[in-house]
Amino acid sequence: MGNPMVDNPLLGPGLDRLRERRSVKWRLYDPDVLPLWVAEMDVVPAEPIQRAVADAMQRGDTGYPWAADYAEALSSFASQRWAWKPDPTTMHLVPDVMLGVVEVLKLLTGPGDAVVVNSPVYPPFFDFVSHLGRRVVEAPLDPAGRIDLASLEQALAEGTRGGGRAAYLLCNPQNPTGAVHTPEELTAALELAESFDVRVVADEIHAPVVPEGAIFTSVASLAAGSRSIALMSASKAFNLAGLKAAVAVPGPDATDDLTRMPEEVSHGASHLGVIAHRAAYLEGGPWLDALLRGLDENRRLVAALLSEHLPEVGYRVPQGTFLAWLDFSALGLGDDPATVLRERARVALHPGPGFGAGGAGHARLNFGTSPDILREAIRRISAVV
Repeated sequence: MGNPMVDNPLLGPGLDRLRERRSVKWRLYDPDVLPLWVAEMDVVPAEPIQRAVADAMQRGDTGYPWAADYAEALSSFASQRWAWKPDPTTMHLVPDVMLGVVEVLKLLTGPGDAVVVNSPVYPPFFDFVSHLGRRVVEAPLDPAGRIDLASLEQALAEGTRGGGRAAYLLCNPQNPTGAVHTPEELTAALELAESFDVRVVADEIHAPVVPEGAIFTSVASLAAGSRSIALMSASKAFNLAGLKAAVAVPGPDATDDLTRMPEEVSHGASHLGVIAHRAAYLEGGPWLDALLRGLDENRRLVAALLSEHLPEVGYRVPQGTFLAWLDFSALGLGDDPATVLRERARVALHPGPGFGAGGAGHARLNFGTSPDILREAIRRISAVV
């Protein structure tokens, strides 16, 4: 008989064990609430990762991070997974993806400049950009959650009106819709941005979380993305959000930009994070493959459960990520159904309005959990609506 945590990592910890965790996912709400909101999976990290971190602690290897370890491991992983071998010597270690985005935007834009985003999109895009002193210009996705070139062109024109600089902050695989943009879609968007002399920065944190049926492509791997900069991390795919580390990966013509990034930026990454992410990239492949199979089963289970119990809820099976973007508009729960459902059903979803245009009436559900918890969550929701 197989080990369920290897055969499917999502079948590992039960609800009682999960409630022993001290992360924000399990501590923010009352114990009777099922937390399916923040992008943290209910899995135990792969054994090679556990071993690497434990060994480092036993050695007292708890100092400052060595950037080359991360870059070389990511390059090896990208070569195996995506047939693309980025040059590790051009990468720059950053504390995490969003802080990396901020540092890259500091290099490419100035105060008051515009940053174009495709909404609905990961809420920190709005918060971090605004706190940086840049203004957000939304380019809504099309109804299928994919890049709308007409919308993007309008936003790029608005962002550069009057001769100001702008950047285009892209998310691929897309959070929250789960769209995995094709090379053709990305090339068209990159070429359009280039026509406005707008630099592209890409959050590619969910890159490894793409089951069969779609293929991830980094903007930095495309000819049209030679001036783009991607931010990548093992944190989402291997459930390592608490062990922070990420890298900025430049296209061939963006390497000089990263040489201007202050060296102290790399100090914000966790040394244990680098050790964990390195082990994930180099030894976590079998565990990741098992996870992807489990996530594929779960994303289809969500479709089946909604069809049976909540047919009014709109859901398009995502190509990537472990996130489901749910449209509750037909149920009359208002602009923020997540708040209503948390109170009535004791299920916590991520509120849709924070994702920008297209978020009203929606909520994001994290299906990176066990099938039993998903069934219970949908049962609770259907019972109150």
